[in-house]
Amino acid sequence: MAVAAQLFADRTRAAVVAALLDGRALTAGELARAAEVSAPTVSAHLSRLLTAGLVAVETQGRHRYYRLADGRAARAFEALAALAPVRPVRSLRQSRVAAELAWARTCYDHLAGAVAVSLTDTLIERQVLTETDSSYQLGPQSHVLERFGLDLGTLSNSRRSFAHPCLDWSERRHHIAGALGAGLLTHMVGLRWVSRRPASRAIVIHDDGREGLTEAFGCRLPAQPGQHGAA
Repeated sequence: MAVAAQLFADRTRAAVVAALLDGRALTAGELARAAEVSAPTVSAHLSRLLTAGLVAVETQGRHRYYRLADGRAARAFEALAALAPVRPVRSLRQSRVAAELAWARTCYDHLAGAVAVSLTDTLIERQVLTETDSSYQLGPQSHVLERFGLDLGTLSNSRRSFAHPCLDWSERRHHIAGALGAGLLTHMVGLRWVSRRPASRAIVIHDDGREGLTEAFGCRLPAQPGQHGAA
């Protein structure tokens, strides 16, 4: 455990992993700018992450693109972040960005933040899912997910976990990860209910998405930053 924790204990490596948490593949130069360090410095840290198997690299022409190898690093990072002290906000921009991330963001390939926790709670309350200590299972009302447009057979037969709790660092509660979590976010993006903010993990939920989540699941979104009351 101590060896694994050391991978995140360095500020530069933590910044690199954080930059890759939205699932994008970035160059070493982009990661150096995100971590605010030199190219040689970030290369040394990328080498350690590659050796540990947390990061993968793909070469296209003259460029090498780095991405998270799988969801393990994202889950570990989010869990550690839930234990971390709150970073002081020193500007209006930092306050806005922090609020956007806490409300809705990507956690590797699934939705996280207050919106994701609210959706998870709703699916459990309405018996679409049932909860165990380590996983979510399909409940008596699971047809709601099929009516939404998900292929539950394909998701259930994937090599990865179907659905498991992921500790949300901003809410200190769980949201849905695994194949189901990824399927929900992918389908919402396909419906254009949500979109990603450029160069950010923050997720924008459009008016159609607000209405769609209420109609499909009975989910009322928590108040969006800068607004009052539930959506």
